Amino acid sequence: MTVQTPSDTQLIREIRACTLCKDLPLGPKPILQFSPCARILIVGQAPGRITHAKGIPFDDPSGVRLRAWMGLETAAFYDPDKVAILPMGFCFPGTGQGGDMPPREICARTWRRRILDQLGSVEFTVIIGRYALDWHLPAYKDRTLTQVVQHWRDHWPDKIVLPHPSPRNNRWIKSNPWFETEVVPELRTRIASLHST
Repeated sequence: MTVQTPSDTQLIREIRACTLCKDLPLGPKPILQFSPCARILIVGQAPGRITHAKGIPFDDPSGVRLRAWMGLETAAFYDPDKVAILPMGFCFPGTGQGGDMPPREICARTWRRRILDQLGSVEFTVIIGRYALDWHLPAYKDRTLTQVVQHWRDHWPDKIVLPHPSPRNNRWIKSNPWFETEVVPELRTRIASLHST
């Protein structure tokens, strides 16, 4: 017997109709993009309040910085046939004392494997932040995010771990100038090689 897997359109519709987390402060509103054709995968934490309001991933200062790091124009970034954007939690999790709450684990448990199974064309994964790092590179849970970013060549050219591009990380970026002088140019070259072919 052959098992039929839903098309990406069917799966996206199913995800966007998800109400597993009805108790979220602003309600469920899954925000993601993907296509089986995408060669670049961006995995992050969860949509923020601005993203929730707009319904567009990374349509905020974090996204401006991320696109600059990657060297991607807005149109290419938002083309699901080129770039899949798959946060660890698809909905805004609410705000805590130190910023946004962590993504809810039920989201990854319910949806992540089903989507990743359809992303057979991905050649490069951009891992942003601790939650994405712990899921995609679990062997590195005992290292700080800075340590993993510093050793970016360990996963090259298939994956790269980045700090979150949020303005809240301005201090980290200033304290680690090697990131923008050494890592970002290599990231742009890798993205260009995938985007141009």
